[in-house]
Amino acid sequence: MTRSKKNFVDIFFLSISAIASLSVLLLIIGILYVLISESSPAIEKFGVWRFISSTDWNPVKGSFGAATTLFGTAITTVLSILIAVPVAIGIAIFVTEIAPSFLKGPIGAAIELLAAIPSIIYGMWGLFTLAPIMSNYIEPALQKSFGRLPFVGMLFEGTPMGIDLLTASVILSIMIIPFTASISRDAFNLTPTVTKESAYALGATKWEVVKNVVIPYSKLGVFGGIVLSLGRALGETMAVAFVLGNNHQITASLFDAAATITVTLANEFTEADSDIYLSSLFYLALILFVMSFVVLAIAKFFILKTEKGIK
Repeated sequence: MTRSKKNFVDIFFLSISAIASLSVLLLIIGILYVLISESSPAIEKFGVWRFISSTDWNPVKGSFGAATTLFGTAITTVLSILIAVPVAIGIAIFVTEIAPSFLKGPIGAAIELLAAIPSIIYGMWGLFTLAPIMSNYIEPALQKSFGRLPFVGMLFEGTPMGIDLLTASVILSIMIIPFTASISRDAFNLTPTVTKESAYALGATKWEVVKNVVIPYSKLGVFGGIVLSLGRALGETMAVAFVLGNNHQITASLFDAAATITVTLANEFTEADSDIYLSSLFYLALILFVMSFVVLAIAKFFILKTEKGIK
């Protein structure tokens, strides 16, 4: 191959790579531009604070506020993280430190398979299988056990229907367990073998090695994985839409239906019959975009910090 032909191939390759990379930035800028442009009528009418603090979502009167959807998004996300993180870290510890070699492969493949299941299947399973189990067994048991306790009891008031905040949080937690478990497993695997063997040589038990060596060494990576899962929980739509109920209210009970930003967008975009209604939905989407961007930036920060610490 002549020198001029080599130069042409290099320039062509560099151009294709640069165009592919820049297209990502252009896509993000384009999405942000559309969201800001389409939501500008709602921003001008309601402002920022009034929109995010108002609980009024009334399409008939043309009055819109995001407080109820922000509440639903925050509660389902936090609850799902609280349920998923201990299970996911337990899975990662078992796979990396406890399981025999012949079990590590199948369990790892099962985790990746769980992550590959489409969210609509989770939603259908949640509606037809999990919701009846929650309403008939789990929620009545929780109500019987904790319903009479002061303060805590208000979380379990009402009639268990299975279409509520708790069921949606359980579905979300099942969906994010594979992400947290996979990243935690990779973070645990980065712990130097010589460090763990030194701890064993000093007489440490497996629990002590995990608690005092593995987790402290990989905590930033695990935290980054948790924050990434938080981003997934924030943006999940279909599975939650099946079991949440899309009821715009702020409630203390986990047995009540509620609404999240994603569920509201999925259910109401086709019903938006006025410009301000449509603009308010775009405003919700813009808020979700900013929240997801901040969460992913935090996750990236901790993951990069972990990698620098290793180097």
